[in-house]
Amino acid sequence: MRVYLPLTLPGLAEAYRAGEVGPAPLAARAVTPGLREWYLSGTEEELEYAALGRAALDSLRLIAADRDVPPRRVVLAVDVPDDLVRTDPDRALLTEALGEVTLTEAVPVARWAAAHVDSADAETDLVAAADALPAAEKGDPDARFVLEGTGDHELLWYAVQEIPALDS
Repeated sequence: MRVYLPLTLPGLAEAYRAGEVGPAPLAARAVTPGLREWYLSGTEEELEYAALGRAALDSLRLIAADRDVPPRRVVLAVDVPDDLVRTDPDRALLTEALGEVTLTEAVPVARWAAAHVDSADAETDLVAAADALPAAEKGDPDARFVLEGTGDHELLWYAVQEIPALDS
């Protein structure tokens, strides 16, 4: 199963040095039955993109919680056996929880597929979005508009062997 782990640049660098992302449990996003139900007409590729986008928002939450990290969203795509992935049926259909999964084991580099990372030119918008996040999550329309502005920045794709070259 393809799973998307939200990280920060320093978190990604540390996981690469350690040879795994962990320890478990790890909060992540994936194409779950709840996500499929929410996006009734989406293709598999569109559903994967939705899960990636939700993980990118989770990465923004990590940035908002630690202003010392570079303001660039990071999502690590990993492939793990289905039996390592857990969902919470009580949260499955909550809008904010769509695609939420928990990994029950650390994920070694051999299972990493790619890293998705913002370019440096997104940093100003990401700082503004991190500032607006609490108000946006309470429903403030102006803050939501700022948060939606991060959608103007596509995450760049990096092969696993390129991770050491990323700025941390």
